[in-house]
Amino acid sequence: MNAVIYARYSSDNQREESIEGQLRECKEYADQNGITVVRTYIDRALSAKTDSRPQFQQMIHDSATHTFEAVLVWKLDRFSRNRYDSAHYKRILKNNRVHVVSVTEPISNTPEGIMLESLLEGMAEYYSAELAEKVSRGHKENALKAKFNGSPVPLGYRIDSEHHYQIDPATAPVVREAFQRYAAGESIRSIIESLNARGIRNSRGNPFTKNSFQTLLKNRRYLGEYRYKDTVIPDAIPAIIDPDCFDAVQRRCEIHRQAPAHNKADVHYLLTTKLFCGKCGTMMAGESGRSHTGTVHCYYKCGTRKRSGKEACSLKPVRKEPLEQFVVQTALEKVLNDRVIDLLADKLLEYQSKENTRLPVLQAELKEVKRRIDNLVAAIEQGILTPSTKARMEELEQQREALETSILQEQIEKPPITRE
Repeated sequence: MNAVIYARYSSDNQREESIEGQLRECKEYADQNGITVVRTYIDRALSAKTDSRPQFQQMIHDSATHTFEAVLVWKLDRFSRNRYDSAHYKRILKNNRVHVVSVTEPISNTPEGIMLESLLEGMAEYYSAELAEKVSRGHKENALKAKFNGSPVPLGYRIDSEHHYQIDPATAPVVREAFQRYAAGESIRSIIESLNARGIRNSRGNPFTKNSFQTLLKNRRYLGEYRYKDTVIPDAIPAIIDPDCFDAVQRRCEIHRQAPAHNKADVHYLLTTKLFCGKCGTMMAGESGRSHTGTVHCYYKCGTRKRSGKEACSLKPVRKEPLEQFVVQTALEKVLNDRVIDLLADKLLEYQSKENTRLPVLQAELKEVKRRIDNLVAAIEQGILTPSTKARMEELEQQREALETSILQEQIEKPPITRE
């Protein structure tokens, strides 16, 4: 008889060694019973509660080739912990003249054996459901104590030995900087480019993207709020961002969410999100129209009037070019005077004298990258080698070189800027 071995371990309390044990016992059973093993199928860190297991599905598909007559499993719960899935896929295998054999649970091909197999499958499903219930209950208890419940730790925090959130002194300044810069009016793209250029990474260790940065800005944990499903506990963890700054950031996020995408338009409207109707207070948006001569005219129009007509707001559309010129000229007049220049000089000198918060972040990032390189080297020395190993090593080496360069640049003493 030809057979295949199916082995699996889930992500709860099992490790890679359990795969080795399953394979060893299945091969011993095959040798003792004159069975030839033609292939092994292994799913790592995947639950048997569902059938979304690549190697399992491949095995079911391959059974139609009639190259094997049995599937050897260490226990029936390796095959499935769902009675419906078990019956469904055993039916498919049976139609392909393949049967499932549990090497540690001798089950006879008798009516009693059918009862025993059903009982074992029911117990496996019961264990799975009970385990899920215990995990959920444990997570709920952790939530009530504001303890870490898994998932990536938000940038700016670390988890202590008692599973509580603590502020990470190396990365918390990055979070404050991001919030303050965005609240002050800087664009998301500009902030992201700046952070990535400095070698700073998000909570998953990857360069910032627009989505990951917006997720950071909306994370209420930075206010000290703990959330798990329907459990919300204010002031449960140390806050990194003060409420005023957080609220300012949320208001700006909401404005940008509602504002037209001016950067995608053919015409750039300089005052988008900055211009409001003097009669009703609604934000004004840019729009254009073509005259009978074919000339394109650009305006700013009140949002209320645009949606509901001139009866809702009497402010007429305002020509784009003269309005923008007026605003720019007024801004320059407000800024380019001795009082404001003196204020800017004071702020710049004050900022220059502050402690460098960037260097510790870069050094922490470099330490983490070196740790990953050491782990990868150790795995290679132990013979664990995959096609992606080389690419991953090159990626880590590039990150290390970029961080070392950034640290070197940061450590080079820059000529101080004088007041003049």
